[in-house]
Amino acid sequence: MSEGEIGREALASMIDHTLLKPEARPDQIERLCDEAVEYGFATVCVNGAWVALAAKRLSGSAVAVDAVAGFPLGAGTSRAKAFEAQDAVADGATEIDMVIDIGALKAGLDDVVARDIEAVVAAVGADGPVKVIIEACLLEDAEKVRACELARDAGAAFVKTSTGFASGGATVEDVALMRRTVGDALGVKASGGIRTLDQALAMIRAGANRLGTSSGVQIVSAI
Repeated sequence: MSEGEIGREALASMIDHTLLKPEARPDQIERLCDEAVEYGFATVCVNGAWVALAAKRLSGSAVAVDAVAGFPLGAGTSRAKAFEAQDAVADGATEIDMVIDIGALKAGLDDVVARDIEAVVAAVGADGPVKVIIEACLLEDAEKVRACELARDAGAAFVKTSTGFASGGATVEDVALMRRTVGDALGVKASGGIRTLDQALAMIRAGANRLGTSSGVQIVSAI
């Protein structure tokens, strides 16, 4: 895929315009929303505390609000993640990105991981898709495959590479592996460290159909 093979609008529509830093301020969230409307991004991705503000700012626009649950460690209880997701939906979120129980996955406790994802999927229900963050940089390839299979079987809509808060972000190899694992059944979101147009296009070539990045404006402006 070359730059000429995807238009600016099409690329923008694949981007979750992201601000998840703990020091984010209200004015920065408002600017994030305004940029998302201006450039035609799919969503803004924010922490739960900012969902209501983002939903109000984006009211009447085509941009959705994406909230995180169990972020960034994934080590909370399933009940807590489910409540966090429900609370975000009540405040106006229509997409949820949850972090799996990484320790349980690495311990081979697949039933625990499955129930964790199922709890969030059930809590959100028909109110929006759930994206499952597997934190690929902490997993072996076989674990990445299992995580994707568990997310698919639990009713998730996407698998997502990374939080951006661990030791690494999205890689072309991980995106390709995740796409091979889920086929056309789920979306694949590449997130973490995507800052340039070339990186974005490489992730799309590898099979990503959603990109999480705080550099969306710079990326689409490069076309």
